[in-house]
Amino acid sequence: MTATATPTDAARPPEAAHAATARATAGARPSESMIDLVRDVLHDLPGLVGDRVELFSLELHRAGLALVKVLAMTVAAAILGVTAWLAVWSILVGLLMAAGWHWAAANGLVVLINIGAAAYAVMRARRLMSHLSLPATRQHLSLGSGSSTRPSESESPPHEHRPVPEQPAAAA
Repeated sequence: MTATATPTDAARPPEAAHAATARATAGARPSESMIDLVRDVLHDLPGLVGDRVELFSLELHRAGLALVKVLAMTVAAAILGVTAWLAVWSILVGLLMAAGWHWAAANGLVVLINIGAAAYAVMRARRLMSHLSLPATRQHLSLGSGSSTRPSESESPPHEHRPVPEQPAAAA
């Protein structure tokens, strides 16, 4: 939008003409006081918050339904995985029996392999349990730990701050 100069504009100082042009280019909206702007924002605030709360509620509902479906698919996958596992071991037992093994010995081998794998899984899980307590975060956030900055050189283990020896430059 362009402003045209009128005879009254010529009598005004240039700042006033510039302000009038700015108002005209801003949509010809009359200047509002700060109180009116604050009142408008406060008037619109419940609607803005309400919309976001409704969106949050709808997304939580959708996420809940998705979680139920994910759990159902996980249960189905676990059941199918277990039946496949049993089928693999029954095929192995059948092959061992066809190779001349007694059925008890073939089943015993399968049981020993499964017990060994289960023991390994339990030991590994027990080692990982210490990570669930978030030890580094708890140490960093504990009140009696002193400073929240990095430890000084005297407190750090010797392997962290080893000086790198300088190597002499090769003669050219």
